[in-house]
Amino acid sequence: MSLETTLRDIHQFSGHPGKFWPAYLEFASRQAGAGASILLVRKEGSSTWKQRCAWTEEQNTLSLSGQFLAAAEKIAAAALQKGNAWAHLRSGAANLTLIGLRLRDEDPGQASVIVFLAGNTSEAELTQMTGRLQLLADAPAVYQRERANRRALKDMGAIADTLDLMILLNDEKHYLAAAMTLVNETAARYRCARASLGWLEKGYVHLQAISHMERFEKKMDIVSSLEAAMEEALDQDEEIVLPPAEENGAVVRDHQRFAGEQQVTCMLSLPIRLEGQVVGVLTCERGELPFAEDEVRGLRILCDQVARRLADLKANDRWFGAKLGDGLRKAASGLLGVEHTLAKVTGLLTGLLLLAAVVVQLPYRVEAPFILKSDDVRQVSVPFEGYIDEVHVKIGQQVKLGELLLSLDSEDLLLEESAAIANQIRYLREMEKARARGSLVEMQIAQAQADQAKAQLELVRYRLKQARLRSPIDGIVVEGDLEELRGAPVAQGDILFKVARNEKLFAELKVNERDIHELAVGQDGEIAFVSQPRLKFPVNVERLDPVAQAGDEGNVFFLRGNSSEQSPPWWRPGMSGIAKVEVGQRRIIWILTHRTIDFLRMLLWW
Repeated sequence: MSLETTLRDIHQFSGHPGKFWPAYLEFASRQAGAGASILLVRKEGSSTWKQRCAWTEEQNTLSLSGQFLAAAEKIAAAALQKGNAWAHLRSGAANLTLIGLRLRDEDPGQASVIVFLAGNTSEAELTQMTGRLQLLADAPAVYQRERANRRALKDMGAIADTLDLMILLNDEKHYLAAAMTLVNETAARYRCARASLGWLEKGYVHLQAISHMERFEKKMDIVSSLEAAMEEALDQDEEIVLPPAEENGAVVRDHQRFAGEQQVTCMLSLPIRLEGQVVGVLTCERGELPFAEDEVRGLRILCDQVARRLADLKANDRWFGAKLGDGLRKAASGLLGVEHTLAKVTGLLTGLLLLAAVVVQLPYRVEAPFILKSDDVRQVSVPFEGYIDEVHVKIGQQVKLGELLLSLDSEDLLLEESAAIANQIRYLREMEKARARGSLVEMQIAQAQADQAKAQLELVRYRLKQARLRSPIDGIVVEGDLEELRGAPVAQGDILFKVARNEKLFAELKVNERDIHELAVGQDGEIAFVSQPRLKFPVNVERLDPVAQAGDEGNVFFLRGNSSEQSPPWWRPGMSGIAKVEVGQRRIIWILTHRTIDFLRMLLWW
């Protein structure tokens, strides 16, 4: 047989893929005149060679020795760089030659090198031999492409057959009819002596249909043996082929027993999977013809395609009670199983929270802003028209009774005082002169004018005293920032200061009218100041104004809240914060939704 013919056979190798490399190594070794060869592979980025396959003649004793393997890795590394390499190896009295050939592989992440062990070869022969071996370097890649093409063509045929069969299955409206169609068509298309379908029911495989057999007894020996073989494939979730093409570790004891009982040589069981779970098994039997790899692949595609249709027909082709029970079992298993744990825990917690929101009651508090006010506020006004001279206090300053607050300009009053004194002296002298002359009338006139001057003097002195405004009580200045008004004129009656006692402070709450129906006199609450939010002080509702007042956000009611505790020294009238008044127990769901419900009721007029 010529080299071209043999090479073509290698390219189009039709045997099992596991037998390709031994055949290829033997062919390449014959071309190299070698008594042994080894295929070494190395992953990209790795420095370690691994032995994939080896071939040796029976009389060759050096093939797998440690000396050969160590030298083979060195030659493989050199051949990987150059394409081919050789080196002489001395073993005892024999002179041997190692030849390395890099293969052109289809896998870019892997490098493959064949190392041949040949006899003593000259340089000229080595040059000629490596040139011939280069013709074989791409044979594995060509084989892989040819095999992929053949597989693609066979897959297309298998897919076409599967689509034809699916058309027949989709025409069936009942499960048993569809199952019989499946086994009959499978037996006919894949030349099976018998095809059988088993389905998982209550944890066990039950035989559903046998090709060309409309009815069968469940207690028949063949049925129980066939179900045991199907259970074997289902438990392992593995395809079982008799005789096995290669050792895969699967347990085939029940299949072998069934094949022996029924005198069947070839047998194939394929799990039918739905959403990753095995729901049935398709078993095919033949006399002498083994199941080829492409047939197994075609049947695998068929099982994947028919799973959903059979499952739907199986679920629907039952009486109502069975459907309801199955649905409840699935719902219970879905809730109690281990799948989707996070979603289930989230759903459980959500349900518990909703239940708690409907059942559990919490204290409900109405929230409102407040401002501190005092019961005793005194106003200090201007006693007469004048000008501001000195301002002695500021807002927020503590003052005592009689303490000076403000001084008015008194220069005009002092001038008036001097004039009044002068007039009084003048009229007294005129009175003395009239008495000395004995003129009674003139003396009485002078006496009256002197009294008038005295009254005028007393008035001026009273005004001088009033020009110094003093605090009427012990308290704090809450109004009267007049530092920038020095020298400004003021009219009689103008209020310049407000002084409030801070011993009797109360909180004035401003409550929106939507919450006023919840409040009543005597209710307790707490207040917190903007300046000290971490401190809470108890208050009690003492008074509720009966009339609403217009505010920026609608009508509001004012409530008076008194504290049962001693007021801290840092409390000042005008301080503000938030008050919360306890109005009773309410359900959580009501607390969260009553505002929205009230809004919708007003919007939709429920």
